[in-house]
Amino acid sequence: MGKKSRTGGATAAGRYRIRFDFMFEGRRIRPSVLRAPTDINMRRAREQLIGIKERIAAGTFSFADEFPNFRDLKSVPDFGSPKTCGQVFDAFLAHCESRMVKDDMAPITVSSYRRVLNAFWRPKIGEIPFLGIRYSMLVRIADEAPWSKKTYNNAISVLRRAFSLDTEIISSAMTPQSA
Repeated sequence: MGKKSRTGGATAAGRYRIRFDFMFEGRRIRPSVLRAPTDINMRRAREQLIGIKERIAAGTFSFADEFPNFRDLKSVPDFGSPKTCGQVFDAFLAHCESRMVKDDMAPITVSSYRRVLNAFWRPKIGEIPFLGIRYSMLVRIADEAPWSKKTYNNAISVLRRAFSLDTEIISSAMTPQSA
């Protein structure tokens, strides 16, 4: 087991800066902010760090918004931006392909999922941040499509599966693990 932090991930970095220490996209990141490390500021920094970690787990953390003056911003994966729907679709299709390799899912199923996501959903919502999607937006997009009832149900089903896989990952990341 690793050692437990006594500082809460926020430490004084000289007389005028507070340094944060956390993991983001598999890398240890240590940005600092120009703020005197008084007792009150350190408490606020620890509270800020808790919020940062929660947003990282939920996939809504934007490193560039939180630390715009970070000197190595270009080295931060995806510049620390939240996940887009296109990235959720890619992860879902990768999961389906891994199931296909294990003979747990038929190749035609994976192919039809890919076709529906790439031909219809990706052009409409692929660049939108995943947590920025609203139900009303999806309803409007689906209602505008000239589909039969079966095609409508299939397209909605694929989208629901892709989104539910990602929300299961998010909720499991936020759930405390028992030792």
